[in-house]
Amino acid sequence: MTNVLNNSRASSVTFENVTKIYGKTVTAVDNISLAIEPGKLVTLLGPSGCGKTTTLRMIAGLEMATKGRILIGDTDVTTLPATDRDVSMVFQSYALFPHMTVLENVSYGLKYSGFGKEETRTRALAGLDLVGLKGYDSRLPSELSGGQQQRVAVARALVLEPQVLLFDEPLSNLDAKLRRQVRQDIRDIQQNLGLTVVYVTHDQEEALAVSDRIIVMRNASIAQEGSPRDLYEAPVDRFVADFIGEANLIPCDINSLNGETATISVANLTHELNARGLTKGPAMIAVRPTRVRLTPPGGHNTIAAKIAKSTYVGNHMEYIVEAAFGKIFAVSENVATPFETGQNVGLGFTESGPVLLPAE
Repeated sequence: MTNVLNNSRASSVTFENVTKIYGKTVTAVDNISLAIEPGKLVTLLGPSGCGKTTTLRMIAGLEMATKGRILIGDTDVTTLPATDRDVSMVFQSYALFPHMTVLENVSYGLKYSGFGKEETRTRALAGLDLVGLKGYDSRLPSELSGGQQQRVAVARALVLEPQVLLFDEPLSNLDAKLRRQVRQDIRDIQQNLGLTVVYVTHDQEEALAVSDRIIVMRNASIAQEGSPRDLYEAPVDRFVADFIGEANLIPCDINSLNGETATISVANLTHELNARGLTKGPAMIAVRPTRVRLTPPGGHNTIAAKIAKSTYVGNHMEYIVEAAFGKIFAVSENVATPFETGQNVGLGFTESGPVLLPAE
């Protein structure tokens, strides 16, 4: 058996005006509607307490919706218990049985799913092969690294051939280098098998790296959803701009409009960019650190500024830059001739750098 999961089983997930209230007053999820296509990896992203994990648990049937409908494929699962939903969940803590071997851990769910002894073993071994752990079947979890334990947890979920695979902060217990490796492993498996995956994280870089689509949540509701590029390049407000990657938020004035193009000013600097439906008057721009342009002082269309802090981090320089409107963070790949702390500079933006946002 070379393919553990039957790709055709991947299903859509639909929320129709779903609300979750704890007790009488705590609204964890507030009237959200969303549609997740089969075979896609969609990430629920947001700060602690925004409702993302509650949303995931409602898909799993570990929490029941107070209002609204939840569908997996064409089946209304709103009131079904977790045992009657065809989903598998990979938890933050891995939840491996320490006294069982790797193979026994992966086989555990299969024993209760109607498979015979030989089929269970075949599927479990194929699952381990799929996650790169062939030959590890007789080891105990304590003999594995954190990344290997996470892969065992993924294999245990995959072999059940779920319609939807759920991940709850799966990489939070791993170090930075291992997180990059395991998130790519998860993404590769998802794409190769055509799985429907709903993935919860508060890590923006992780979400950008693995997702087909990101749903940003704030205060129990959806702030914005779209592709990673959409959210990074065109955030709808200050919250999304600052949460999806780092962004410098700088006050500006919209001086004039020409069709969909706005001319804005920040101090003596002017810049043209997409008006995004805004009108003349005070506004805000979000500028990614990599799109801040630093030059020797006195350059054309730049703002007088000073390097408050200069930090060499190997393949790029990081700067805290002080201007009349305040301090911003800038990144430059020029490590050969860096600016020094205290040096005067001209501050500008790359042509496609800023994104226009409402003032509030």
